[in-house]
Amino acid sequence: MELQQMRYVVAVAETNSFTRAAERCLVVQSALSHQIARLERELGARLFERTSRRVRLTPAGEAFLPAARQCLDAAERAVAEVAAAVGEVRGRLAVGLIPTVAAVDVPGALRDFRRQYPQVRISLRVGASDDLAEQVREGALDIAFLGLPTTARPQGVAAHELARDRLVAVVAPDHPLAGESVVDLRRLSREVFVDFPPGTAGRLQSDQAFAAAGLGRDVPFEVSTADYIARLVGPGLAVAMLPSAYAPQLVGVVTVEVSDAANRVEHVVWSRSSRTPAATAFLAVLGIEAQD
Repeated sequence: MELQQMRYVVAVAETNSFTRAAERCLVVQSALSHQIARLERELGARLFERTSRRVRLTPAGEAFLPAARQCLDAAERAVAEVAAAVGEVRGRLAVGLIPTVAAVDVPGALRDFRRQYPQVRISLRVGASDDLAEQVREGALDIAFLGLPTTARPQGVAAHELARDRLVAVVAPDHPLAGESVVDLRRLSREVFVDFPPGTAGRLQSDQAFAAAGLGRDVPFEVSTADYIARLVGPGLAVAMLPSAYAPQLVGVVTVEVSDAANRVEHVVWSRSSRTPAATAFLAVLGIEAQD
């Protein structure tokens, strides 16, 4: 079994196509197909179901794929560790962040990092805090920027607190509350809300604040991105609560202070057990001394 064969399997699984996988791996399709067939013979099981219309993993392929990814990640880390031992930072830097991160200029930090370490391949994913933390624990991400309620702490990862912030109300420019300097949760509870999906860290901050005040609210609009929250608030369909440090980036809405608003904490997290040289170097760019 060879690493290249594993790379081919991962590429086919991710593209659902032998043709696109071959293009990604810069080989002719016949060579890629031959290597996968050779691997299947060695394993004694077919990894893919092939039809004229689609390619998909078999149950054996589903079982093989996570282990193949782990092997490829381990090989990549080994190369990076050797490079680091002779003073070079190479390999990959996989970063995740929530859409509302405001404590760090992430694009600027990535730009500075790339200038210092041009041999590192950078990737970026945007998602919800809980999902990003899980991906760090699993090794799919090296670094992640999270936003959590003050009652929560990142679990199973090393963490550094970046900043604390309060939520503000976000309303349409012609909303009756747009001219107010401050509002409380009781007044807001009479409004229709747009918010993140239930159970996410972004939603939990607001839910906990209303629950602590003994109030309920109507949330018929549930979206996964902050920019779409603003697109629903702007026409007056709903109001929202977002971090005060992030809200000024939004266009076409008005922010109002909330006297009894919830607080939130932004964290940067990384793996306790398998921090890569690239992750250590990126934390240094942020001015953070990594400790496991």
